[in-house]
Amino acid sequence: MDQKTESQSPFLSGTNIQFAWDSTSLGWLKTCPRLYQYSMIEGWRSRGQHVHLDFGQYYHHALELYDRHKALGVDHNEALYEAVKYCLEVTWTYVELEDPATGEWSKNSLGPLDWSHNLKTRETLVRSVIWYLEEFGVNDAAQTVILQNGKPAVELSFRLEMDWGPKYPSASPDVRNQHMQPYILSGHLDRVVSFQDGIYVMDRKTSSTTIGGYYFDGFNPDNQMSLYTFASKVIYSTPVKGVIIDAAQIAVGFTRFSRGFTFRTEAQTEEWLTNTKEWLELSEDYAMKGFWPMNDKSCHQYGGCTFRKVCSKSPEVRQKFLETDFEKRPWNPLESR
Repeated sequence: MDQKTESQSPFLSGTNIQFAWDSTSLGWLKTCPRLYQYSMIEGWRSRGQHVHLDFGQYYHHALELYDRHKALGVDHNEALYEAVKYCLEVTWTYVELEDPATGEWSKNSLGPLDWSHNLKTRETLVRSVIWYLEEFGVNDAAQTVILQNGKPAVELSFRLEMDWGPKYPSASPDVRNQHMQPYILSGHLDRVVSFQDGIYVMDRKTSSTTIGGYYFDGFNPDNQMSLYTFASKVIYSTPVKGVIIDAAQIAVGFTRFSRGFTFRTEAQTEEWLTNTKEWLELSEDYAMKGFWPMNDKSCHQYGGCTFRKVCSKSPEVRQKFLETDFEKRPWNPLESR
């Protein structure tokens, strides 16, 4: 397997056959083919603010900054300063205004970002980063792996080229030979660490619900964690035991942290890869037919599908509801962080 790709599009040219997949797009397909159609092929996203996505990205990047500085020998306080500084800067809003007299544009401060959310705010973001690093920063037994190039294994984008690809079942042999693009599995690892007797991927999560054994049990089986374990084993050519999950429960008056583990045996990882191959072949069939069936058993899972209101309408009016309530923002698994 190779870790490269020459394409900037996740789809084969002129088709809806996706060859580059990540845990997000594969998760959409597994949950509901119609969800995959709306989210991946057509690129629909809910309008307005995306507080959960933004909060999670800022939280991850702040901790990434800390990990990078610490791995390069910076002391705790200085690394913490850089993480907090980032949080304060990224959540402060500005506007570009033109000076009528000179015609020059300048950046003018507006104030702190307002997510209009009772739990995920600028204050709880900063607080959560500080408290997490107080608990898992200085004396954390999990140590960042240093790569052969001397860089810390933090926020790693990966692309794994498979030894199999789309089959083009209805195409002639000549057409198939022109499309020998193999499948690519891609994604991003928060951090790779050595912990006690093994190597693990570390993934950080934020949640508004209470975190306990039930929460961590939900990651086995889990598509994302299986992909991360598989990718790490390929990248490092060494057994990776699984994923350490550092979860933060975000509440109004506190942030509580819990660390859990999800393990994968070699046989479980191989089974996940075999299942993935079947799912991707199924996606080819849907793409060739131009029809993505609705899995109505998934409509109420995980708090309800974002497209449930659309799918509840008669087929001839769904497009109008999509255009009213959603906007186009394509998802590309090949984009590196």
